[in-house]
Amino acid sequence: MTPRMRLAIAAALAAQCLAVQGAGAASGSLDELLEKTRNARALQAKANAERERQFLAARDEQSKLVAEAVRARDAAEARSQALSAQYDQNELKTTELQNLLDSRLGSLGELFGVVRQVSGDVSGVVFQSMISAEFPGRDEFFQNLSKAKELPSITKLEQLWYEMLREMTESGKVARFKTDIVAADGAKTPAEVVRIGPFIAMSDGKYLNYLPSVKVLSLLPRQPPGWLTGIADDVQMAQQGYVGAAVDPSRGVLLSLYVQRPSWVERVERGELVNYVILAVGLIGALCAVYQFFYLLRVRVAVSRQLRQLNRPNNDNPLGRVLSTFRGDAEQAEEEAEVVELRISEAVLREVPLLERFQAFLRLAVAAGPLLGLVGTVVGMIITFQSITESGSSDPRLMAHGIGTAMIATVLGLGIAIPLLFVNAGLASMSRSLVQILDEQSTGLLAEMLERGRGEGGAGPRHA
Repeated sequence: MTPRMRLAIAAALAAQCLAVQGAGAASGSLDELLEKTRNARALQAKANAERERQFLAARDEQSKLVAEAVRARDAAEARSQALSAQYDQNELKTTELQNLLDSRLGSLGELFGVVRQVSGDVSGVVFQSMISAEFPGRDEFFQNLSKAKELPSITKLEQLWYEMLREMTESGKVARFKTDIVAADGAKTPAEVVRIGPFIAMSDGKYLNYLPSVKVLSLLPRQPPGWLTGIADDVQMAQQGYVGAAVDPSRGVLLSLYVQRPSWVERVERGELVNYVILAVGLIGALCAVYQFFYLLRVRVAVSRQLRQLNRPNNDNPLGRVLSTFRGDAEQAEEEAEVVELRISEAVLREVPLLERFQAFLRLAVAAGPLLGLVGTVVGMIITFQSITESGSSDPRLMAHGIGTAMIATVLGLGIAIPLLFVNAGLASMSRSLVQILDEQSTGLLAEMLERGRGEGGAGPRHA
């Protein structure tokens, strides 16, 4: 019995009880009560018959639903068995077709692997290549081909061969093309570019750097020295024939590192005050040396001219002033020999300081240059260690940069000491040669005067 039927029977019994109670209260006699009871029983029998009919109808409906569910189950089981059999057949057929595909592919599977490997290798080269600035979009083809899951078509294989051949061909060409160039401020400007293979590119006498991430050429933040930019101008101006050119075999890496090297002015500025002191000492020494060199050169020319005219002393040169020192009687020269010698020595000594001028300072600069360089090195090392302590890092690049900066002071110290050493030696040699000429001529003058005095003294009595 279903819950619906139970609910209907309970409702009928409740209605009967209510009817009986109402009848008992309203009736005044037992006959009426009996009649009402008989009528209630008839009504109950009629309700029971109706409920039975509904129950039977519901039972038939449930049986029909059960039968339909059983038929659906049987149909589903049959379809499942059919699908399972079809699946097994498809598995067998798939295996047969895969075996047939493998047998027919033969070496094409190995070819597919080789194509993917070659595409992956070439993709990295093309991505970094400066040639991609002239032929954009090539790296995407190689990347897609290296990641493909199916066999490449004949068209893709031909394109792969063509792109590899173009890369090799363009690597040996000097090409001229127009493209956008990114300036230091990020603005793009169309310009004519001259490219030497995948190694270097230039525009308007300036060198360019290829940015693979954005696939454009950009101006180097710092350009190399003037002689390299002059070569770039010559290459761009050339229309035929052969011209010299700078080529970076690392495809831009060495050039980028080269332009980052600080200039000598920047190196000196990093060395702080000591470098300026060293340069000041060297500059003063160089000025003194240049001045004294031209002075000694002029004196040498004047002395050479005076040597050809010893009888006519001239006061514009040291030798003439020495020769003009004694103007006495030749007959009394022997008696005044010591006085004449002292006068001549005095005249020579008077000329020596001018001839040896600045040599003491040059010797001091030669000795002080390396010492000042050592001071600068020590100061630079102290700054380097302070930087390492503040940063808390032992990065070798930081130490190398600091040590390199500190060594500039040593280089400057030796750079002024060594040239000034040779210059001082040359000036000392020139002054010694002039002093030697003065000594020789003064000694010869004294000897000549003494001989002339003795000759005149001996001839006098004979004439008498």
